[in-house]
Amino acid sequence: MIAVNFAPAATTVGPATALPANWFPEGMSLGLLALVLLAGFMAGFVDAVVGGGGLIQLPALLLIPGLSPVQALATNKLGSIFGTATSAATYIRRVRPDLRTALPMAAVALIGSMLGASVATYLPKQVFMPIIIVVLLGVATFTALKPNLGLEHELRYTGRRHTLTALVLGFGLGAYDGLLGPGTGSFLVIGLVTMLGYDFLQASAKARLVNFATNLGALMIFIPHGAVIWGLGLALGAANMLGGYLGARLAIDRGARFVRLAFLIVSAALIVKLSWDTFIARSS
Repeated sequence: MIAVNFAPAATTVGPATALPANWFPEGMSLGLLALVLLAGFMAGFVDAVVGGGGLIQLPALLLIPGLSPVQALATNKLGSIFGTATSAATYIRRVRPDLRTALPMAAVALIGSMLGASVATYLPKQVFMPIIIVVLLGVATFTALKPNLGLEHELRYTGRRHTLTALVLGFGLGAYDGLLGPGTGSFLVIGLVTMLGYDFLQASAKARLVNFATNLGALMIFIPHGAVIWGLGLALGAANMLGGYLGARLAIDRGARFVRLAFLIVSAALIVKLSWDTFIARSS
């Protein structure tokens, strides 16, 4: 479990000049900043296609000396929300997803994310990680064994049942994103494909809208507590926006088969990364 301390340390520049502690980390080199921004670009790109960009961006933020885990989490959300906003806008303009499903789903996901972020400090992450790994492994295996899954748009339900299923999925994964977070975008995509029958491209478009809402919900908890490092987060946001735009354009141009392949690759990376953090790194 990550112990959360919302009181950031002071940041100083020179003997007599002080910057606000929530503006830029002390002692961060230009080389490290460039690395973090490159990670932000790649995270925005991956997130726009199928989700899972946090695998790239959050570890890069944790390399910064003096940055607490909660500051890294909060700043990660600030950078990510710019990328998800950009990719969502690109998808809306070019794919035209059904907003009658996506917007209510995003609204309940925002509420779920706020609740998840609020209780994140009370629940040990190590209890949930093995379950998440098993679920993700099962989902990836199921997708790999069904080569036609998500290649065609065949809705499972219509009317109220469709909307209710979308709301349950949005709220549950919103709460998960606020509480834990890894792989939220990927879970959203596969949930929309398997539970509702969207193809991978339509699912990815809706997932970006919902992911924007979950980022916003978490920030509504983090910002009042002063956990966001604003200068770094805004710079990261610019990198995310560029990556998000290019990733969404590529996914739209290449279609559902490309998004399906990207989903399998990102899921495999998630499984490896979470398994390492849970079983290997903790025991060493």
